[in-house]
Amino acid sequence: MRRRAALLAAAVLLAGAAPPPAAMPISRDALPWWHARHVAKRAELRQGPVDLVFLGDSITQDYERDGPPPWQDFRPVWQRFYGDRHALNLGFNGDATSHLLWRIEHGEIDGIAPKAVVILIGANNLGRLHWPAEATVQGIAAVVDAARQRLPGAKILLLGILPSVRSAWATRTTQAINAALAARFGAGRVPGVTFMDLAPVFMAHGAVDTSLYFDPSLTPPEPPLHPSPDGQARMAAAIEPVLSAMLGDRRH
Repeated sequence: MRRRAALLAAAVLLAGAAPPPAAMPISRDALPWWHARHVAKRAELRQGPVDLVFLGDSITQDYERDGPPPWQDFRPVWQRFYGDRHALNLGFNGDATSHLLWRIEHGEIDGIAPKAVVILIGANNLGRLHWPAEATVQGIAAVVDAARQRLPGAKILLLGILPSVRSAWATRTTQAINAALAARFGAGRVPGVTFMDLAPVFMAHGAVDTSLYFDPSLTPPEPPLHPSPDGQARMAAAIEPVLSAMLGDRRH
């Protein structure tokens, strides 16, 4: 499986030509809840200083869940790690790379000067959209480029797509994407950008630790994709040394 992922990663790096849909801004503004959240988040930018920004999908938006039940109560994790850091949550349920690009291009990070930006995006590219690894890498790279252009003073922490238990294809593609992202952004290859693959946080004995996801607790149960509060806390703890250095504050 690792050899196949490496071959896919090589194909990603060699990909060229016109940008795929994954790397082009696509709106979901026709969805009432999405439009309302976009408007609300743009207004939130003007409510005070923003030192830390999270750009992502439902995994990031989940930090705003406050239960019940306890397995959906994420606010304590957010408060512990980010509550005193002037942090802004720009996670949108269901967003792919293209939708995040649209939000960025339509004012969602305008007028602020954060010290750090955390990017976690791409999981939905592998869902119903079924976009291939090379296209998703281009999409994630486009998000990074857009963030760097609009927030030139911010340091960027790019996270790899988290492990899930959706299909063999999704697993292979996730590994290929993360390998390509490591080759492109790892080891300080892009100034101001740090890449972290958090797969080890969610693995146990060579397999995904499904106890760290809340999807199996849903009715009806769904495949593990979204970290539980415990999983989210482990993720936050894993990135904390890098993030605190970027922010220049104490470790939380």
